[in-house]
Amino acid sequence: MRTEKTQEERDILQLSSKLIYQRYQMNKTLTQNFFNELSIPEYIALRTIVQLENRDGRDRTYLKELASIMHLTIQQASRITGSLRDRGMVLWSHDGNGSEGTYMILTDFGKEMLERQEKTMTEYFGKVISRFGKENLIRLLELTKQMEEAVDSEMKESDDTKESGES
Repeated sequence: MRTEKTQEERDILQLSSKLIYQRYQMNKTLTQNFFNELSIPEYIALRTIVQLENRDGRDRTYLKELASIMHLTIQQASRITGSLRDRGMVLWSHDGNGSEGTYMILTDFGKEMLERQEKTMTEYFGKVISRFGKENLIRLLELTKQMEEAVDSEMKESDDTKESGES
């Protein structure tokens, strides 16, 4: 038996569908036009490794730390960085007998690939930001962060409800 949706339910469905579609289109455009040599997760991983090196003045990033920053499981982060390792962009090693964790060191080739990716992005997005406006982009990023926090909060509440057996 099918029930009629309320206006609020129709509005929610329409807005959520638009949000998902716009995010899909943006990711598709980025992937097709800018991420030919690196995937988006690979770029984020390389960028995060460099940021941690610059911030902490160290030459290694632990897989566990990268996974946490990227909000991934260790296995997901391992797949991403394994691909980077296989292509010579990072080296993997571990402390002691391996029980203290795997870490990565960015290679010169990894730095070069990151620089090439960032050069392409800077050229293109410099034009986009000039057209869209820097302040508009900053506001959009702030709003996107708020939306992500609301989504994360709802997901956590949903998971907590499932775990407690409530419906």
